[in-house]
Amino acid sequence: MTTQGALQFARFAYPPNALGYCGPDAPDALLEQVAAQVVDGALCEAARGFEGAWPYLELIAHCNRGDDPLSPAVVEAYWVGNRLLDQVTVRELGDSFEQRFRPRVGAAWDDLLAGVVAGARPHHNFHVFGVYPWLGLIRAGTVEQPLRVLDRCRVRWGRLMSVDGDEAVVLHRPLQWDGRVLRLGAPQLEVARLAVAGHRLAADPVVGGWVALHWDWVCDALTEGQVRRLRHETACALAAVNGLSRPAPAAVLA
Repeated sequence: MTTQGALQFARFAYPPNALGYCGPDAPDALLEQVAAQVVDGALCEAARGFEGAWPYLELIAHCNRGDDPLSPAVVEAYWVGNRLLDQVTVRELGDSFEQRFRPRVGAAWDDLLAGVVAGARPHHNFHVFGVYPWLGLIRAGTVEQPLRVLDRCRVRWGRLMSVDGDEAVVLHRPLQWDGRVLRLGAPQLEVARLAVAGHRLAADPVVGGWVALHWDWVCDALTEGQVRRLRHETACALAAVNGLSRPAPAAVLA
């Protein structure tokens, strides 16, 4: 497998791993490897331990006639977005979701299926908005904490405004709930973590440039093209989960 892709995967996977949400129980070692840009077979094997993300990587690779879930393009497709996602059909995504999630989500399966039919793509942000239960809690009236989790857990873009030691100030658009749908709010400043004890995820972020944020970390620098794609994939994910008046029939994917 491609070790450079494994390094890129780990940049984005570390923040939730450090919080204990997913992946192997060795976040300190993962951060040290990323900071030192140590790319080896162990890092590739660690990526398999992220049970939420790994099947998406396999699906994207399979639908693009590849056998390497950790190729840089596949990893970028899942966390940021690129044209590899265009090759994953509704049927293939629906079949994958049925195998992975139908036994777990119970009565919520029809809503998840409706999101697939409404335009879901195998991108991390749809997984956050559409698979996790947080949006359901918001719709039921518990807003503040679920909304914070959705905003932190999605991969988002921001403009790096300044750096002070291990912290960075980033201008980004937070997620908001208007009582009916999720949407992006007006830009605001936030303080994000750039490093711990000198260990960084993003190798060379530039003040004034674009960066990717995951939870409270600056994960990587982004090009203008990557920002456009991340905006697009975020918009697709929001559209897929917003405004569904009723579940789509299961026959759509039959």
